[in-house]
Amino acid sequence: MENEIGKVVEKKGEISTIKINYSQACSSCGSKSGCSAFAKGSDFLNVIDKKNAKVGDLVKIKCKPSKKISAALITYILPVVFLIAGYIIGIKFTPLSESGSEKYGIIGSFVGLVISFIIIKVIDSALKKRTSYYPEIVEIITNHSRKKMVIDPICKMEVDEKTAKFKVMYKGLKYYFCSESCLNEFNKNPEKYTENLNMESAKDCPIEKPASIEPDIKTEGKSSITIPVKGMTCASCVMKIEKNLKNINGVDSVNVNLASENATIVYDKNKTSASEFTKKIKDAGYEPITSRVVLPIIGMTCASCAGKVEKALNNLNGVIETKVNIAAENAIVEFVPEIVNIKDFKEAVAGAGNYKVLEVEEGEEPAEVEKREREKSYKKLKKKFIFSAIFSGLILIFSFKRFFPYISQIEEQISFYILFILTTPVIFYGGNRFYKGFWTALKHKTADMNSLVTIGTASAFIYSTFATFYSGFFEGSNLIQSVYFDTAAVIITLILLGKLLEARAKGQTSEAIKKLMDLQAKTARVIRDGREIDIPIKEVIPGDLIIVRPGEKIPVDGVVEEGYSSVDESMISGESMPVEKKKGDEVVGATINKTGTFKFRATRIGKDTFLSQIIKMIREAQGSKAPIQRIADKIASIFVPIVVSIAALTFIVWSFVGPSFDYALLNFIAVLIIACPCAMGLATPTAIIVGTGKGAEKGILIKGGETLETAHKINSIIFDKTGTLTIGKPRVTDVINFNNFEKKDILMYSASAEKGSEHPLGEAIVNEAKKMNIPLKKVEHFEAIPGKGIKAKIQENEIILGNESFITEMNTRTENSIKIAKKLAEEGKTPMFIALNKKIIGIIAVADTLKENSRQVISELKNMNLEVGIITGDNKRTAEAIGKQAGVTRILSEVLPDKKALEIKKLQEEGKTVAMVGDGINDSPALAQADVGIAIGSGTDVALEASDITLIRDDLKGVIDAIKLSKKTMRTIKENLFWAFAYNTLGIPVAAGILYPFFGILLNPMFASLAMAFSSVSVVTNSLRLKKFRL
Repeated sequence: MENEIGKVVEKKGEISTIKINYSQACSSCGSKSGCSAFAKGSDFLNVIDKKNAKVGDLVKIKCKPSKKISAALITYILPVVFLIAGYIIGIKFTPLSESGSEKYGIIGSFVGLVISFIIIKVIDSALKKRTSYYPEIVEIITNHSRKKMVIDPICKMEVDEKTAKFKVMYKGLKYYFCSESCLNEFNKNPEKYTENLNMESAKDCPIEKPASIEPDIKTEGKSSITIPVKGMTCASCVMKIEKNLKNINGVDSVNVNLASENATIVYDKNKTSASEFTKKIKDAGYEPITSRVVLPIIGMTCASCAGKVEKALNNLNGVIETKVNIAAENAIVEFVPEIVNIKDFKEAVAGAGNYKVLEVEEGEEPAEVEKREREKSYKKLKKKFIFSAIFSGLILIFSFKRFFPYISQIEEQISFYILFILTTPVIFYGGNRFYKGFWTALKHKTADMNSLVTIGTASAFIYSTFATFYSGFFEGSNLIQSVYFDTAAVIITLILLGKLLEARAKGQTSEAIKKLMDLQAKTARVIRDGREIDIPIKEVIPGDLIIVRPGEKIPVDGVVEEGYSSVDESMISGESMPVEKKKGDEVVGATINKTGTFKFRATRIGKDTFLSQIIKMIREAQGSKAPIQRIADKIASIFVPIVVSIAALTFIVWSFVGPSFDYALLNFIAVLIIACPCAMGLATPTAIIVGTGKGAEKGILIKGGETLETAHKINSIIFDKTGTLTIGKPRVTDVINFNNFEKKDILMYSASAEKGSEHPLGEAIVNEAKKMNIPLKKVEHFEAIPGKGIKAKIQENEIILGNESFITEMNTRTENSIKIAKKLAEEGKTPMFIALNKKIIGIIAVADTLKENSRQVISELKNMNLEVGIITGDNKRTAEAIGKQAGVTRILSEVLPDKKALEIKKLQEEGKTVAMVGDGINDSPALAQADVGIAIGSGTDVALEASDITLIRDDLKGVIDAIKLSKKTMRTIKENLFWAFAYNTLGIPVAAGILYPFFGILLNPMFASLAMAFSSVSVVTNSLRLKKFRL
């Protein structure tokens, strides 16, 4: 049963009952007698339903084999065996009265080939009968259960709003049309067709009035888009957004509606893009409501394919921005979900050519779908290569028969017939992907790599076929009867080999995501209805109570409710030491439980887990484009037509000046075959994929190609002080003792007095006492004096702990202690005096100290010729003290959080490319203003969306690694582009025969195909070297 249609009448879990015409649907099924889905003669079929169909839906059904039996060996070997056997039998049984045994050998070969194909068909049919089948829903055609019919306002025809392809927004209502002609008629004069529609009749025509969409009609030569906007509260918000949008070159008009919370922009697509609008809305302080999706796409072979798909998606109304990555084989689309959806994307991609968006099941990672499809494509490609290689080997034997004594006796004309028979399967089976791609491109009036391969091989094959069957044409002319079947077959075989190696290499570029995906647990042990059950991870829901035993992976993010354990979080923190977990602590999915058993409550599942967020960020980064890629994209868009023109010119010139026609034909083919748009298309994306993947392995998440390109130009780097260069928590740095008091006693009295305090300085003293294992005393009396200090009574002793003014007020200060305190303060520390019974016994200094490697990192950045600075809200004295310790001279102190962005802007106005390093929480404006914002945090505490580069490990060395990686990646991209352009710049003239007048050298098209095949492989391989780059 193949693509039969039925209606859902009943549904139980994943099994749906379908009403279907049995005799019609199953008439051709090889296993109908053994089908257990329904009784013979019944019209009701039980099918597997993974599409979540509803009762009433029309669905498409297909019987899928439960077990596939491969007949590859038979497919490859049998035709060759029968071909040779037929030839030998034909020669052996030549009548004695006749000469020309080769003729009978050819006839025998042809008969043997036909017999082999019949046998293969019979075997295939027999295998199918042995294979069990099960019916499954493959597509929901019409959602009758949710169907809503509307009226086309032009022709008054009923249209299903769920499946209608043509629709438009006008004055807050959405109208549907049966065809493009009705839509175009409506757009000419919308008022004419809507003025007579009152609200009652409008219910039959548009859907309900949406809350966030206004008119969205293309005007003459212009485009229009409506973007929902979050955060507007008054008329001044409207004016602010309108002003920002109107300042964009290419915007004709802007209408921001406060009531419906959206902005409608009419603009010229040749001058600006919708991505500029969302950026300007964000700059104004508001949030455009858009969605982002990753679409796995198959069928793209070169840069021009990516360009066609990108153009088709960008032309959809409601699409903000599309980035197509030929290496990752996907498209990242930002769009307005109220206007356009996934179905529209699939139709647009299919309409652009021989491309298809892969289906991604709910809860399934797009990367898993891509991996599965890539493996399937690789096996198919390998099968075609082996088939073509076997036949090409035989073709070469007959083409160079003088080296094979027995075959050399065959007449030349007979050899031509044999070569034709052997080459035909290679052309139409091995090369069908190129021919199909060419035909699709031709229908869309475009050209790509498939066009070059098809024109080249078809020229050789058609000419050779003509020469074989019309040999008399050459007898009365000066032309030599030559055939180039070997050229056509070997070119296809070598290009298939190149594509095979390229596919294998491209698969290695995305290993970083594969490794992260492999970290995820597959199942979870949950408690439901008082029982422990194992379920697939995609079935976990927030609030589930999950049990994790020693050695198991934590399936999702959550909070510990019961038990105690230590967890290996090296995956996110980089720390090898396990982290202790108790009730109330957070746990992260994909980390490993080491010791005890505990129960935790699931909080984040599926795409919301920390690991999924990282995978999503890496995927989007790998699908992005670096600005340098625009050069390759522009050249790729005109490359194929230019190459075809050069090839045609080569043919014409050689036809007039060449020694024979062969020279013109072979040079024409060589030019077409050697040109390689694929190398140019892969130069940038493969390096970005490997570079961002390498960073992810080291805890460095880079947002995309643009960030990589900007980061390698950085010449000034500014660090936020607190929590970035420093630990972020006060620590005891000095304990000064007076009057022969032991330092331990000073800490004992101070910590005992402060143990009930919540002040950060007090906590620092208590933590220091705990660190030194100093036992604390019971406090008999405690009093806190705001802004000054504390008073306490311990073992009948009066303790006073506070600042200088408090000590002075208590009449306990001494000149020596004041002098020491001032010196400590000059070092950026906070001195606290401690007095016992109104007599000073010591000073404790507390400060936020530098992280262990801060000074080393800054020193190394300086050695990289980068200007380093510190920005902080602290007073000048404290800031300069930290700067002195860190080795930084440029200090920006007493800068409030909202003013940090202005300081970054001043540096940029000096012509500097500035990177800002902060925590991504209270310095987000500064990170956004910087050319490259780098957020540093600890594990899940870091804000993944806050910056251009995110360091998920709390290690400043990541800043150095990020800059080094960006420089190395950009160097690799430039190398790739250089070789891609140099290869084509040098290769095409050589293929055209430019060396022949000087050195008598011509390039054989077979060698041209070999060079073309390995040009792409060399670019991918060069990018893969980034994996070995040491950080």
